[in-house]
Amino acid sequence: MSKFIDISHADGVATVTLNQPEKHNAFDDAIIDQLTTAFKKIDADDSVRVMVLSANGKSFSAGADLAWMKRMAGYTQEENLNDARALAIMLNTLNSLCKPTIARVQGAAFGGAVGLVSCCDMAVASERASFCLSEVRIGLIPATISPYVIEAIGSRAARRYFMTAERFNAHTARKLGLVSEVTEETKLDSCINDLIKNLLANGPRAISEAKRLVADVANAQIDQRLIDETSQRIASIRTSEEGQEGLNAFLEKRAANWIKHK
Repeated sequence: MSKFIDISHADGVATVTLNQPEKHNAFDDAIIDQLTTAFKKIDADDSVRVMVLSANGKSFSAGADLAWMKRMAGYTQEENLNDARALAIMLNTLNSLCKPTIARVQGAAFGGAVGLVSCCDMAVASERASFCLSEVRIGLIPATISPYVIEAIGSRAARRYFMTAERFNAHTARKLGLVSEVTEETKLDSCINDLIKNLLANGPRAISEAKRLVADVANAQIDQRLIDETSQRIASIRTSEEGQEGLNAFLEKRAANWIKHK
């Protein structure tokens, strides 16, 4: 798409790569717009089964670009609001992607980059990765990313790290729930490929519906409405073309038709 973002697609996996290693993959309004466009295209592409969000260089992302922050300092209230909304749209687009998403975190993720990681369904970090919600250091708050970070690490941990701006390592990030796995940097791709292999073995519609199920049911009151709705969902997917294929493949002890053999 640009020299700042690379997009590749192979064997059902789309990889979006932040590609400004000399700037530690810091992002600005232009890159936010490009990411939003990329995520929307991937979401609409039926040939894509999984998306990986990665970065080139030493850092995953330093968050907001310094030059962008300098420009924002001179913005009016309305201009700042429009700027924040663009970031919010990008994050929500990533968070609500109908495909499974994996963050490949090879290095430092600061500020808004923690939001990117939080918006992905899974995150695999190298042992040298580190994280920091650094906004308060410069008199700001992590407002736009907060819904996703709080959902990932919980409100108690968010209180601490939103206010202290302390840097924490990959193992702490895993304990908090921000990342799913921590591995040696040389084994990062192998770990991600194992996740991809598991995902590609499952029904595409079922994965999408399972992801939506979590979003809709999390923190919902268990009442008759929820019981009826979840019952309807399983009944609907059982009778769907994919559900019938999956059940028949299981009973006939054969691979389902969404599994591609090389």
